[in-house]
Amino acid sequence: MKRSRRNHSPIFKAKVALEAIRGEATLTEIAQKHGIHPNQIAAWRRPLLEHASELFANGASDDKAELERRIGELHAKIGELTMERDFLSGALGRFRLPGARR
Repeated sequence: MKRSRRNHSPIFKAKVALEAIRGEATLTEIAQKHGIHPNQIAAWRRPLLEHASELFANGASDDKAELERRIGELHAKIGELTMERDFLSGALGRFRLPGARR
């Protein structure tokens, strides 16, 4: 009987990959412990090792500049929408029917 596809959480993947990086047990032992294939552990370990340096990169200044730019755009959009709302509410007041509720 075919086993259904399992989806592992990112937390579980990171835990298993870190366990493999530590090297306290072989991939086969870790795989048996968690009930997964050793190739899957190697596949999870590879991107962790490749992208670990990104965690310590000094890209925070770029991110901050991007956030400031995005906040400025959002403030401009809020001002634009506020002006449209005020204009339309004023225009609507001029075209109200005599029996309409306010």
